[in-house]
Amino acid sequence: MSKQKQSHSALNEKPGILSPESISTAAVAHIQQFRKIQPSTNELVSGILSGNITALSRAITLVESTNTGHLAKANQVINACLPHANKSVRIGITGVPGVGKSTFIEAFGLYLTSLGKKVAVLAVDPSSTISHGSILGDKTRMEELVKDKNAYIRPSASGETLGGVARKTRETITLCEAGGFDIILIETVGVGQSETAVHSMVDFFLLLKITGAGDDLQGIKRGIMEMADTIVINKADGDNIRKAQLAKLEFKRALHLFPAKKSGWIPTTSTCSSISHEGIAEVWKTIEDFLKLTKGNQSFFDKRKEQNQYWMLETINEQLKTNFYSNPEIQKSLDTTKKAVQNDEISPFAAAQKLLETYFKK
Repeated sequence: MSKQKQSHSALNEKPGILSPESISTAAVAHIQQFRKIQPSTNELVSGILSGNITALSRAITLVESTNTGHLAKANQVINACLPHANKSVRIGITGVPGVGKSTFIEAFGLYLTSLGKKVAVLAVDPSSTISHGSILGDKTRMEELVKDKNAYIRPSASGETLGGVARKTRETITLCEAGGFDIILIETVGVGQSETAVHSMVDFFLLLKITGAGDDLQGIKRGIMEMADTIVINKADGDNIRKAQLAKLEFKRALHLFPAKKSGWIPTTSTCSSISHEGIAEVWKTIEDFLKLTKGNQSFFDKRKEQNQYWMLETINEQLKTNFYSNPEIQKSLDTTKKAVQNDEISPFAAAQKLLETYFKK
């Protein structure tokens, strides 16, 4: 076919419009020009102490960072905030998934802010063991509380931590206290594996329960029941009120089977509805009674001293583990040793001992 005929053909492809760049270089240059430089330690600390939420959030991000280069700066911020901490009430809230922890915390948090309290919610979201990601949707679930100027919600990923307590939750508590928050609420994943971690960083441990979920026998377990300072039957509304009252009675009987607490506090049971806010005020009254008793007999302060020692030892264990796996000699021989264990060439215990000897020899 001649060029003249080809040019008149309807099938001839015409030049199109080039696709725009996916990233505008002009926009990138604009952002880089006006992007705020990372604040210094003094700027972060002064911002936290003055109640600046942005400074608090940036400091928490720094503390949660796994970048070893951020560790020294994070420790400086924590140490500077420490003299201004320890003035809040720390409340741990746990329960099985679906018990309504987020709904309860929103109702409870709104009640506390109505009393003039400043409330910080540290919500720990489960991390996927496959993708290692988390939804971190607690701000979406607590849509009323998040708009309250006296409330602060900080979701964190649980990571690989058993029991659903974020690795740096303890340090985050210190930062929130320095920021002027009266009440710290810590919401756990509630997987039922190891709630001792959250119990070892709070003053008051609240266990949420529901009825009609096959949880009656499951709920009466020694570990979690012994740690609870109060058991609250949630979703006590509508047709569920009578069932909630019966569950309250059962748990009250079960609590008498456990040994008395060192503080002298006798755990209580109650019902509430996070939807209608019924029973929420009674929960706070229970916590006030607990604080009056434990501060009066000094057990409140003794427990905090024990917790500080516990977290010092936990930090040592964690740092040793981090140092072990970041050691060049260990990194060099770890994969080979793993394959040897998989192929039954060496027992897991002997392999671990061999790696530890390599580490300590270095």
